[in-house]
Amino acid sequence: MKRFAALFATLDATTGTTAKVVALADYFRTAPEADRVWTIALLSGRRPKRAVSAPELRDWAAAAAGLPLWLFEESYAVAGDLAETIALVLPPATGDDSRSLSDHMAALAALTDRPAEVRRAAILAAWDGLGPDERFLFNKLLTGGFRMGVSQGLMTRALAQATGMEEADLAHRLMGDWSPATLTFADLVAPDPAGNSARPYPFALAAPLEDAPDMLGPPADWLAEWKWDGIRSQLICRPGSHALWSRGEELITDRFPEFAGLADFLPPGTVIDGEVLAWGAGRPLPFAALQRRIGRKSVPRKLLAEAPARLIAYDLLEADGTDLRAEPLERRRARLAAILCALPPGLLLDLSPDLAFTDWSDLATLRRTAREARAEGVMLKRRSSPYHLGRKRGDWWKWKLDPFTVDAVMLYAQAGHGRRANLYTDFTFAVRDGEALVPFAKAYSGLTDAEFAQITDWVRKHTLERFGPVRRVPPELVFELAFEGIQASPRHKSGLALRFPRMLRWRHDKPVTEIDTLDSLRALLNRET
Repeated sequence: MKRFAALFATLDATTGTTAKVVALADYFRTAPEADRVWTIALLSGRRPKRAVSAPELRDWAAAAAGLPLWLFEESYAVAGDLAETIALVLPPATGDDSRSLSDHMAALAALTDRPAEVRRAAILAAWDGLGPDERFLFNKLLTGGFRMGVSQGLMTRALAQATGMEEADLAHRLMGDWSPATLTFADLVAPDPAGNSARPYPFALAAPLEDAPDMLGPPADWLAEWKWDGIRSQLICRPGSHALWSRGEELITDRFPEFAGLADFLPPGTVIDGEVLAWGAGRPLPFAALQRRIGRKSVPRKLLAEAPARLIAYDLLEADGTDLRAEPLERRRARLAAILCALPPGLLLDLSPDLAFTDWSDLATLRRTAREARAEGVMLKRRSSPYHLGRKRGDWWKWKLDPFTVDAVMLYAQAGHGRRANLYTDFTFAVRDGEALVPFAKAYSGLTDAEFAQITDWVRKHTLERFGPVRRVPPELVFELAFEGIQASPRHKSGLALRFPRMLRWRHDKPVTEIDTLDSLRALLNRET
């Protein structure tokens, strides 16, 4: 754990990409192999199952520090981070725990489902053997909130330098379903890892296009298609393997059983990149329909009938077992179209249509009709482009529609976390319903630090009531919120839920009497559905 803590401190002390890559590469060359695997897992989002709840940690830490729980909670409110709070309040260690990162991870895994007294004794013993920095990281692993300020792409680059392997090959090998508890470092970087015939490829991502696409050159060089609002996925049909993976590297095959029949008709060695949509009456259903299926391990028949799925294919990544990602997009699309044309009807797999346009003004006109097609905007892909690794600017762009906006008043404020722990950044907003104000959304991003500091000062001076960390304030500050979609929600008092709400600006120019109404949001909902 000391070696891992030293790596964390080095990475935290610099914002330079080169320095971070050098530190990681050195760690991957010298750390014990089991620790390397766990570090790769943590940096690629694979976190262990939590063995201890946050309330248990608070209780145990407060008791170990000799603090009343209310004082611990006040300290937590100031620090804004549970792992940091525990590391700061605990008394100095009396032992010296020399276990490695992988040893600690194995010990935590062994605590799962054990009695509370057993887990408490193990956690207290670990705390008593670790220094402040090691304690902080240990607590982060306990709470599942581990972040290292390093992207998976940066970690892969460092691993490539340490092993001498190609970065693209490593990125592919790190995809899919693998566990650091059962896989060795040698297995992870082996040329042909065993048991991974269903491994997906790293997804190619598009950069946002902020302005009109005129600067992209001749329109004939570009393929345009709708930016669908679903679940980005890869369908894998290899000998003995049929799998559907989400972009978040989650295996979702069982959640979409309607695609199982594709394995009988697609040629072996086929990998398709596409979008899973809920589909009905010849067009996509709102994302809310698909969302009902996302969190389920199995889907009941009623839901299958209410939100049937369809896969809209974008790209062909593998054909006849051959990796096609280096081929030009136009050639990959032609092969994809040929494969889909040979399939029998009714298999719920279609090619994403190529939007025809002659100049950029034509495309702008098409883009304005995206919501009628239940899309978020248009995608632009250079016809000669390979299927690149991650988000690479220049060849793939997403030209999204302008978001919906609403003017609302702030009713409640809550402090943020981490570096914003001393600022009020998380707000609850309301719109008018007659003479009443109805809460309908929460947002915490979109403003500058200076604006958050100004709002924090106002909140502290105008707090009407306190509910733990939440402050109720007079309904005076008006903000313009942006959001991507709206849906009915019986769980919310307003009956509505917004998709990706964020603050566009603080409306100093607008009084609360001029904010939007619940009826205007309902009208927007009716238009969307």
